[in-house]
Parts: sequence; C-alpha cells; structure tokens
Amino acid sequence: MRRRDAPFRRPPPKRRIPLGFWLALFVMAVLLLIVVFGRDRRSEQSRPLINKKSYRHSSIVEGLNVTEEMLSPHSITRQIGEQISLAKAFVVIAKESNNLQFAWELSAQIRSSQILLSNAATRRTPLTIEESETAIRDMALLIYQAQQQHYDSATMIMKLKAKIQSLEEQTHSVSEKSSKYGQIAAEEVPKSLYCLGIRLTVEWYRNLSLQRKLTVGKQVAEKLQDNSLFHFCVFSDNILATSVVVNSTAWNSHHPDQVVFHLVTDEVNYAPMKAWFSMNDFRGVTIEVQKIEDLSWLNASYVPVLKQLQDAETQNYYFSGSSDDGRTPIKFRNPKYLSMLNHLRFYIPEVYPSLKKVVFLDDDVVVQKDLSPLFSIDLNGNVNGAVETCMETFHRYHKYLNYSHPLIRSHFDPDACGWAFGMNVFDLVVWRKRNVTGIYHYWQEQNVDRTLWKLGTLPPGLLTFYGLTEALDPRWHVLGLGYTNIDAKTISEGAVVHFNGNMKPWLKIGMEKYKGLWDKKDLLGERW
Repeated sequence: MRRRDAPFRRPPPKRRIPLGFWLALFVMAVLLLIVVFGRDRRSEQSRPLINKKSYRHSSIVEGLNVTEEMLSPHSITRQIGEQISLAKAFVVIAKESNNLQFAWELSAQIRSSQILLSNAATRRTPLTIEESETAIRDMALLIYQAQQQHYDSATMIMKLKAKIQSLEEQTHSVSEKSSKYGQIAAEEVPKSLYCLGIRLTVEWYRNLSLQRKLTVGKQVAEKLQDNSLFHFCVFSDNILATSVVVNSTAWNSHHPDQVVFHLVTDEVNYAPMKAWFSMNDFRGVTIEVQKIEDLSWLNASYVPVLKQLQDAETQNYYFSGSSDDGRTPIKFRNPKYLSMLNHLRFYIPEVYPSLKKVVFLDDDVVVQKDLSPLFSIDLNGNVNGAVETCMETFHRYHKYLNYSHPLIRSHFDPDACGWAFGMNVFDLVVWRKRNVTGIYHYWQEQNVDRTLWKLGTLPPGLLTFYGLTEALDPRWHVLGLGYTNIDAKTISEGAVVHFNGNMKPWLKIGMEKYKGLWDKKDLLGERW
C-alpha cells in the first residue's frame, strides 16, 4: 500500500491545562511575594545602621533579654564591645608612641562605654539606639583619629609583635634567674645544719665517752658482715637528713635489731656524724660510719670521675660555666654531680666486699613501712631492683640520653623505661659476676666530652644497668615530693617517699604540705 504524504497525516490532539491549575499557581506566587516583602521590611526595621536616619528608631527589637540581644549579629551591645576591644589596642599603641594625651582620651571613652553596657546589664533590657548614639559616635571618632595617626592594622601588628617579643625575652630572663636562684637555694646549707655540725664536732672531740661508745667491737664487726641481716647504705654529707633516713627505717622495722646501716660521709662531716649517731638511740639499729677519704682504692687512676675533676676544661665547665657563654642551664653545671659521694653508689661491691645484697637509700627519703621484705624479692638474675618511672613518656631513655650520638643510638632502645635512684635493691653477687662497675667506667670514659648525657648520676645508671634492672611494685618508692603534688593516697601507701627535686624538706623553699612527713622523724628538736 502506498504511504500518504506528510500533509495528509492526522495531527495529534492538543492537551488543555485546567483553569484551576493556573488559579492555584497565581495564588502561590502572590503569597510568595507577600512573604518576601514582609521579611525585607522587618529586616530594615530591625537593622541598626550607624547614621542619622537609623537613629530615628527608638529602640531595637524589644522583649529580648541581654544574652539574646548580645548574640544577635546586629547587636548594638556587640558593636560597642568591639569598639572597646579595638580602642584598648589603640591605647597600648598610643602609650608605646608616647602619645599619653590621646591614650587618656581613649581610656576615658572606654570607661564611658563600659558604664553604658553595665547599666544595660543591670536593668536587663537591651540598649537602644538613642542612648547609645553618643557613645558609638564619640568612640568611632577617636578610632578614626587613631587610624589617621597611623595606628592602622599593619602598624599595630608590627608594634604588638615587637611588644610580645620583648615580653617573651623578659619572661625568659626572669625564668632563668628564678632557676638560678632556686638552684643556689637548694645547694646552700641552712644555718641551723651548719651550726649543728660545728657543735657536734666540738662535742665529739671534747667527750671521749662518745668515741668509746661508737668503737666497733667484735659483735658489731660481725653484724657488719652478716648476710642474714638487713643491710642498708647511705652516702651523704647531710647529718640531719641521714638521721631521718635511719630513724624512719628503725621505727618502721619489725626487727630493728636485725637492721644494719652503712654510712659514708666526707672528712668534714665525719666527726659530727659519728657524734650524732653516738648520742641518739635508733631502737638498736647497728650503725657504721666511714669517711670516703679512707677508701684508698678510690683514686684518679681507677675512677673516671676523679680523673675528669683534674681536667682543666671540665673544671671550667662545672665550676665557672664560662665555656659556652651561659647557654648551658645552671643545673647541668652543678659540681655536686662530680661528687664522689654521689657516684659511690656505683662502687658498692668494692665498699662492702663481704656483702651479698644491700638496699641503697638516698638521704632525701623517709621510710614509712618495714623494708625487710625487699631482701626476699627475687630479682630474676638482675642486679638492680628499682621502681620504673615510665608511666609518662618523658621518663623514657630518650629524655635522658643524646640519641643523635651513634653510640647511644646503636645500643639502647629510646623508648626503654626509665627507673629511679633513691631506693634500690642491689644483688652484689650478680653485680660482681657481670662486672657492672666496669660497664659504668666504660660509659663514663665515653662521656668525657659530655656528648652522651649532661646531668647527674641517673643517665649513667640507665646505661650501666640496661637489661639488668628488675621492676619493683611502685608502692615501694613514691617520688616527686620535692617538686610536684602527689596524691595523698599514693603517699600513704608508699613504703619510701622521696623528696627528689630542689624543694627539700629541710630548706625554706620546701613544700610545706609534705614537711610534716619529714619533721616527725627529725631528732633535732629532741636533742638540741
């Protein structure tokens, strides 16, 4: 069949839109216009412009409380507050530029605006444009004058940066001085302790009965070498602090007659220390007092620290501090860290060749519980039993040692856990077998130029006893009473509390809240 041409095709039927649809669309458009115009009118009525026309309005939106009004983006209160903040900055700049008259005018206007805000807050109604017009205009005029005097943003930023830098330098200087004077205060011997030493020295040489009382008899000599007893050692030149350690240990011991204290001091304090421990009773505790000068094997040819003391550069570093223009903190140059009483802890097996196990105590500790169970703790073949201090990251090895040095980096894990000196259990049998003192000598000789560590005896201790330390229950040794706040429950549960830090309890700078722990074991008030 032949197909018809296009003109003969039937056109498609037309679709008609219902009249109701158009009516509905028209109504919606009208409503939308009404809503839009209504919002614009309300917005214009509520917007407070800073010009003469806007001041014709008597007030902004009424019925709002102060908090809501201040949160509004068009708040007069907020505008005045921002003016005050900007004006305060200009006051600082004006004073820096020695424009005191203008600074006074700004300060006066700031006070006026603050009074206006205070009155509005008191009555708990929002500020009106009428009452705030004068304050806003006057403050705007002053801010404009400040900008004309080149107190612009760029100038302000530069001057404020310079001011901040100056303040930072002042803060750094004050911090350095505070650290320096605090260190000096910590190192000074209180007058009372100094006088005590003198009086005890006089008493020792005047009273022969005291000398006879402390003479080591056969029974005492046997106790000093009896490994079935509980042996403690303290190395100190502080008579009273050592007395507190001995007294607190004795009073908390279940069997004080089985406790033996080995004390080592220097020649200056030898006589007064012997006099003190002869004159006071410590519940039957056996006490031996020695002076470090009598240890003939402790000489420069054997001990690296003594060898370093004879080096001119080392003496200049520790005693003058002029080698690095004062860049090294004063605590790093403290000569006490080269004191042999401080380093004698690394020679305990040589000091006491017949002993198998000892508990080392610092002179700034107070004992609160019986320590005899320490001697039955299994160290699992290790030399040193100590409380670990790595609960926080800053007590790990990398905080004490220089890990940029290849010798440190290749031998020690930077995240290894640190531990504390001050209450340590030492197995002297394993110590001698592992030649731990020789390990200590090696690291001291490697650090002759102070590139491995700078401060104290703990860093060489961490190196010396690396892999040879057994972790003890933290309750055996609670640290920090000389520099920070410790939880009262933690202190009460501690067998030994340690006043490590500069704020020692016998100093005026000591922390008052902890002095009572130390004072109650102090015999000074009882004897003098």
